[in-house]
Amino acid sequence: MVIRTDYADERAWRALTAALPRQHIHFVDAPSASIEDVLTATRDADDLSVVFLADTTTMHSEPSTLLAITTLTLEDCEDAEDYARLTDSGPTFRTTPTGIPDIHANLSLGNLGFEEYAAWAGESPDGVYRSV
Repeated sequence: MVIRTDYADERAWRALTAALPRQHIHFVDAPSASIEDVLTATRDADDLSVVFLADTTTMHSEPSTLLAITTLTLEDCEDAEDYARLTDSGPTFRTTPTGIPDIHANLSLGNLGFEEYAAWAGESPDGVYRSV
């Protein structure tokens, strides 16, 4: 799911959507939605472990980077320690459009966790995950 929150640059949006893989992406318009708004709206979606925000930074970065947000909550974890471990690198990170299929597939299959992608993004000089 890619949620568009910034509408200032239609040309940048068209370029971003052209760079996104078309299979299995659902676009949602949510002007000015915050991370909290997104998490509230997706709280009951059991099969959704990550959403991607096309925000102001997305529209002005080169290359465009989307904000990946985990939908994991404390209630989804065994305890606060488990939640802290799974969100150690943060509940968000930036990714290029080409990273979306890799992230989505591996999270869906349970091959990798959100925390691993967040850590890899954090290790890159610009804080962005890039699929290999």
